[in-house]
Amino acid sequence: MQPRRFAQLDVFAHHALQGNALAVVLDGEGLSAAAMLNFARWTNLSETTFVLPPTAEGADGGADYRLRIFTPAGELAFAGHPTLGSCQAWLNAGGTPRQAQRVVQECAKGLVSIQRSAAAGLEGLAFAAPPLQRSEVPAGVQAQVLAALALQADDLVAAQWLDNGSRWMGLLMRDIEVLPRAQPNAAALRALGVKAGLCALHRPCSGTIAAEPVLEVRGITLTAHGIAEDPATGSLNASLAQWLSAVGHIALPYCVQQGAAIGRAGRMRLVADAQGQIWVQGRVHSVVTGHVVL
Repeated sequence: MQPRRFAQLDVFAHHALQGNALAVVLDGEGLSAAAMLNFARWTNLSETTFVLPPTAEGADGGADYRLRIFTPAGELAFAGHPTLGSCQAWLNAGGTPRQAQRVVQECAKGLVSIQRSAAAGLEGLAFAAPPLQRSEVPAGVQAQVLAALALQADDLVAAQWLDNGSRWMGLLMRDIEVLPRAQPNAAALRALGVKAGLCALHRPCSGTIAAEPVLEVRGITLTAHGIAEDPATGSLNASLAQWLSAVGHIALPYCVQQGAAIGRAGRMRLVADAQGQIWVQGRVHSVVTGHVVL
């Protein structure tokens, strides 16, 4: 065991302690997967990450670092708030990317680009939404999930399976009043194996351009011991943006509000560049820095 640089950050919030907490071990080399999982269980956060030397190479120089992402239940191929938070922790610790305004992260999903500049209307850090696989949800499964959320069939507009390395059932609800009425049944959702991403169009939130739509989101996740609600979920919102914009339910750019049901104020912005790439933007706040002995 040895001291390793450590940071804890708050991701996707205008102000610290309102978003999604993340633990980052900056010197992850030499740790086994079992040791990483054990520490992730100890932090008891939705995700804990470990920064490692990159292995991916390419014509543009490859990755700047490699990231492994763990929940208390196991490893993830990709997750959004760990991507932005780990990038900010790496930069804060003196990491120098190959390209001044672009960081390339290697993870199990592949290479993920992260923008540092305010280009294209972005503020803070923004990650490129990974490729999405989506498919229809059978009507019977929709009915089971709605029952597990204590909602009715006429509350729902559309549903899709969404998978960009983290698999969700996206549920577009008819209005924002439906979202606080959802009462997740832990046993039922775990039996179905469903992480539910509920969303509905909202009036513009404070600080956004009035012309931009606003999406209210709830992310109901599965944990090792039941279910929990995420205060701000980058992977889910990346998937929702790709799905909802592709079929005309919402136009980019737009703002996301998440976490109200659990007393948080998660905030992010979804934009598309000239090439059609969707970016998930948010602020990251450093809260704790030091060392952990692992």
